[in-house]
Amino acid sequence: MRPTHASLTLTGGLLAATQALAGDLLQWQTNSLTYLYGKNFAINPSIQQTLTFEHADKWKYGDTFLFVDKIFYNGKPDPNKGPHTYYGEFSPRLSFGKILDRDLSLGPVKDVLLAMTYEYGEGESEAYLIGPGLDLNVPGFNYFSLNVYRRHTEGPRPGTGTWQITPSWSYTVPVGASNILIDGYLDWVVDNDRNSRGRYHANLHLNPQIKYDLGKTLGWGEKRVYAGIEYSYWKNKYGIDSSPALDTHQNTASLLLKVHF
Repeated sequence: MRPTHASLTLTGGLLAATQALAGDLLQWQTNSLTYLYGKNFAINPSIQQTLTFEHADKWKYGDTFLFVDKIFYNGKPDPNKGPHTYYGEFSPRLSFGKILDRDLSLGPVKDVLLAMTYEYGEGESEAYLIGPGLDLNVPGFNYFSLNVYRRHTEGPRPGTGTWQITPSWSYTVPVGASNILIDGYLDWVVDNDRNSRGRYHANLHLNPQIKYDLGKTLGWGEKRVYAGIEYSYWKNKYGIDSSPALDTHQNTASLLLKVHF
């Protein structure tokens, strides 16, 4: 849909207001570009290159994470999406502890949040997720979060009214003069087999990155440049039930180069 003059004016006003309040509201932010090259992907063409933009921030009343993937298929185009495609997620969370100005910590729980995600891309990929989130204090981890979502999907595909459990984490391992960072997430759609009507089944996607802090070793600055791998295990990829005729279980790894700015 093309933006209208009114929408552009509104967007400009919101950006100006955001910049004016950024000093008071924004606590920190980070942006990055990642290049990935991998083989043996399921359903889509086997060889893929991906360029990913990521943004993460923490602000006065919560936090935000978003990413956009531009995926290039090597060797042959995807029959539905052509030689390339895109996919992204926008995930804001609101902290009840910060909004209420109260300490909601209890045992391993550091904070209670309202978690939301918007998924978008080509094909039948649009979905809205909302549910409770927890920030957990797990010894040794940089962070550990757990979100439990109720999914609502757009378009003809089933999936509305299903539950998704999504933990995400970050862990640092010192290695010599530098560090290895292990971070990632797991998306587990847990209860959709009975209502899938053959279109969208329960599925599980484990997607960690294992990255060496190359920038620290080379004197470019800590947490600036990483090299490593991204592992992807996806049972029933895209919610498509695996069968002898079509194996939808993905198990692959991609070479990774990531730059923060």
